[in-house]
Amino acid sequence: MLRTFFRNLLGLILLLAVGGCYVRDVRWSPVKPPRDTPGREYVVITTGYCPCSECCGWKRNWLGRPVVASGPDRGKSKVVGMTASGAMARPGTLAADTSIFPFGTIIYIPGYGYGRVEDRGSAITGYHLDLFYRTHGLAAQHGKVKAKIKVWFPPGYSPLR
Repeated sequence: MLRTFFRNLLGLILLLAVGGCYVRDVRWSPVKPPRDTPGREYVVITTGYCPCSECCGWKRNWLGRPVVASGPDRGKSKVVGMTASGAMARPGTLAADTSIFPFGTIIYIPGYGYGRVEDRGSAITGYHLDLFYRTHGLAAQHGKVKAKIKVWFPPGYSPLR
């Protein structure tokens, strides 16, 4: 009787663990461009960023909580990893000048893969993309690279050129 209970409990834990992974993978599925739609080509400068304070302009206050380091929101609470669009940053998250590449734009970058514009930064202007990496070392290793990219704009958006 006790053996059956523990066997069922183990099965339930395994089911929840596997189910949790499935839900996570579906929610954070890789970015893919629209089918049968040719991408537009652009040449841009790419750099890397991570959620660290050096890359994202935050610091800790005297209570140890993250706050915005400068600008009009200086001292206001900061959720580390939260993008300007409200999504949490993860590999495939891109920061861009949203007057050129609006939120939701899907972009293919050689050597990085597909990404979606979900963030912007004060230093990201013009034809410049910032690619998200999980660690500062990987972001720094990316460096500053000129790349020929393919872009798929959100439905209803008409690019300037």
